[in-house]
Amino acid sequence: MLSREDNELVTRTGPGTPAGSLLRAYWQPAALVSEMSTERPVKALRLLGEDLVLYRQGDGWALVSRFCAHRGVDLSYGRLEDGGLRCLYHGWLYGADGRCLEQPAEPEHSRFHEKVRIAAYPCQERNGIIFAYLGGGAPPPFPDYDCFTAPEEYTFAFKGLWECNWLQGVEGGIDPSHVSFLHRFIEEDPRETYGQQFAEEVAGTGKTLSSIVGESYRPDIEVEQAEHGLRVFAVRTLTERLKHVRVTNLVFPNAFVVPFGNDKVFCQWHVPVDDFNHYWFMILYDFRDVTDKETLLRQRMAGVTLPDYRSVRNRDNDWGFDPAEQRSTTYTGMGLDINVHDQWAVESMGPVQDRTVERLGVSDRAVTANRRLLLKAIAAHAAGKPVPGMATDGGTLRGPLAVDTVAPAADWQQHWRDAEAKRRAESPWAVRG
Repeated sequence: MLSREDNELVTRTGPGTPAGSLLRAYWQPAALVSEMSTERPVKALRLLGEDLVLYRQGDGWALVSRFCAHRGVDLSYGRLEDGGLRCLYHGWLYGADGRCLEQPAEPEHSRFHEKVRIAAYPCQERNGIIFAYLGGGAPPPFPDYDCFTAPEEYTFAFKGLWECNWLQGVEGGIDPSHVSFLHRFIEEDPRETYGQQFAEEVAGTGKTLSSIVGESYRPDIEVEQAEHGLRVFAVRTLTERLKHVRVTNLVFPNAFVVPFGNDKVFCQWHVPVDDFNHYWFMILYDFRDVTDKETLLRQRMAGVTLPDYRSVRNRDNDWGFDPAEQRSTTYTGMGLDINVHDQWAVESMGPVQDRTVERLGVSDRAVTANRRLLLKAIAAHAAGKPVPGMATDGGTLRGPLAVDTVAPAADWQQHWRDAEAKRRAESPWAVRG
């Protein structure tokens, strides 16, 4: 459990907060490229408690304050013209750097516009997601993580709205023991296997991942520190000689990397809208095959409403809970999409979980390790000291390695690395070594 003071410290991320300042030191997903209209690529969004406008600027993107410095008018309705975003009220024009370029109603000789500037943040596009840097000074280089270095045709990006604090989403993603229950199927997943995380057969077992984790619900969990944050091992005994090894990662401070079948992996960020809502952003990448984006998009879009990407199953309808389904098909009774199961788990805790009353066990090692790391990093960042997952040279941060494999019980620590090296050696794009 955490003290009330520490729980406030790690969950509050608005401007000027210690955790908010830490998150702003990293590139954060702001929007999907696919949600930006080609007819008028301007979008209002809220990110880390700030109201902003994202818009197309030449070959790139610009992110500025949502409200005009003049009279507070909403710039998300502004006109894209003359190399910037022009306010509809009095024609003030803002560039991508937030500087006011023109004030048409002011005297012709006036230099008043040179004194006016609104907040502006640099943006970069990576594999279907527009990232923004909201921190001070020069932004850090992008890491050479697989989700960024994979060719676009081997990736798929999406997002979703969860109505709870960001940390609840992260802690759900780095908790390896919950999959044995939350994502269990009473019978096998009846859908086609492509794009369904737990339905694929784990190589060498003849069983789906859902069956393996359901049968072996008491994994040995180990956590080790890594340059990117934490590496988490969930090791399940299959026989006296064989173990199932699942390697996942915390990508500090608010993402995780998880294996998705034998050849796919995804990186997922949990980005605060404010302290009570957040978006998850995902880049899935395939080491072997070009992704079937059309199928993946169709599956994902069927479960959300636009323009907010809010799940069709949500608190308002009890996440679609069906007691008959719970008896016969899924452990949760909340449909076949395991993303909804995760959503229910973290949203049902309330907008901000009260961690002062929880009771953590040995199986929560990854969660407790992350909290220690987060509290330490908040203090380090405030003191101007180095923090995890940050490097002056992005090439020093690679992977992270995430794999599901069956390994000899006596040598599973080396075997999973060998299995990952083999997958990379056979991949048409992956960095080896």
